[in-house]
Amino acid sequence: MFTVYGLNGRIFSGRLEGLRELGAVQSVARVRAVEATTRRGEQFSPDVILAGPAPDTTLAALGGAEPQPRDALAAYAQAQALTTNAGAERQVLSLVEQLMSLDLHTVPLASTLAQGLAILGQARVGQAPVVNERGRLVGLLLRADLLPGPANFEDAQAWAAWLARPVAEVMWSPVPAARPDTPIREVAQALLDLRLPGLPVVDDRGDMLGFLSRTDILRALTREAPLNLWS
Repeated sequence: MFTVYGLNGRIFSGRLEGLRELGAVQSVARVRAVEATTRRGEQFSPDVILAGPAPDTTLAALGGAEPQPRDALAAYAQAQALTTNAGAERQVLSLVEQLMSLDLHTVPLASTLAQGLAILGQARVGQAPVVNERGRLVGLLLRADLLPGPANFEDAQAWAAWLARPVAEVMWSPVPAARPDTPIREVAQALLDLRLPGLPVVDDRGDMLGFLSRTDILRALTREAPLNLWS
């Protein structure tokens, strides 16, 4: 189950299929979508991050041999054996409440960009829910939206004016939120569809409970061997 909150309160409550069709949310995601990257005549989707040297040059530069599929399988089997021998009991993960972060950091709607940036920096997070004076979700603030700054980034006065602007001018709103009993698979699909870095987690009344980010999902993948996240 997903809900969508904006400055005027809750505007949607329903399943993933309805969230996909909600124009207000889709338009916000499109406005902040990263442009596709072109390299060597190839077109990459906005979700692809290009980093490091080309695959055909990396191993040659290191003087190593190309790894074979059996090497990867052996490493996976070794990791599985270590986990089994350690007696660790693996839990099948399926719901948001099993992965969400309870260390919740929020940004007041009345904050300036400078104050919002300070909150994100102190919490060491890349995004945080924006709440109104009653503590209800109204938006999502991303550090990536704060750092571009003014057009003339060398102008100190322009920077001061930029940082004095309210967070409401750059936050994502309306913003979807998940319930604790929402399946992780549905949240992952919503993050892909809407190009969001994470979703706030709220209860039936709309009170903030936590936050589930892409990093939380990826961390679960790396710690589960064998992978049984979707079992």
